[in-house]
Amino acid sequence: MLNFAIETARDAGQILLEKFGRKINISKKGDINLVTEADLASEKLIIERIKSYFPKHAILAEEAGDAVLLDGVNTWKWIIDPLDGTTNFAHGYPCFCVTIALEHDGEIVIGVTFDPTRNELFAAEKGKGATLNNKPIRVSETESLSESLIVTGFPYDFKQKENFARHLTDFLLNSRGVRRDGSAAIDMAYVACGRFDGFWEEGLNPWDVAAGLLLIEEAGGQVTFYNGEKYNIYSPPICGSNGLIHREMLEVLR
Repeated sequence: MLNFAIETARDAGQILLEKFGRKINISKKGDINLVTEADLASEKLIIERIKSYFPKHAILAEEAGDAVLLDGVNTWKWIIDPLDGTTNFAHGYPCFCVTIALEHDGEIVIGVTFDPTRNELFAAEKGKGATLNNKPIRVSETESLSESLIVTGFPYDFKQKENFARHLTDFLLNSRGVRRDGSAAIDMAYVACGRFDGFWEEGLNPWDVAAGLLLIEEAGGQVTFYNGEKYNIYSPPICGSNGLIHREMLEVLR
């Protein structure tokens, strides 16, 4: 099933690449939350592919809505974001991806994130490690927050998040730098391969983080809630790191 997810993500990413930089239809799901025809075309391909190969599997997709459990029960669920970084895409900023994960009995067992602009495909299978374009990846070896490059995202309702500004300021003051690229799935993939040392964000959805969770853990990192408890993709917020700076990050987020 990993190869299926990889091939599907690549094909969906090609759709995004063909539409990138061209005039496309854009609509709003909220004041600043966008959806484009590229999101919909990518998602259509992914869902049709899953239904063709795994007709009894459930699907949880950003644009299509909640998962549907066929036959009353289902232990397999595909969790997909056909275009993570829609605002970037709509503005011609080349930082977006397709991300696909497979959940089995409540546990993420496959995670794939494909960045078509860089032709970078991150993949992980439970218990088998993580890769970037078929080469094994590991989290960074940075041991202190002061020497770390951290990444985050701004939730759509960040003005209502009372601790958001404090967290951002504290990380800016206590790390080597903070980046904000606009794609949580790419951010987490970059933690997995050591480009970033840590990541935190509020207000994310399961499809934003499902693949990234497995990527980071299989690359030797750590993902938890802000209080240090085991992370659940259905309950934000999230803190992910190389594991070595995790305690220091949680101290900032308390």
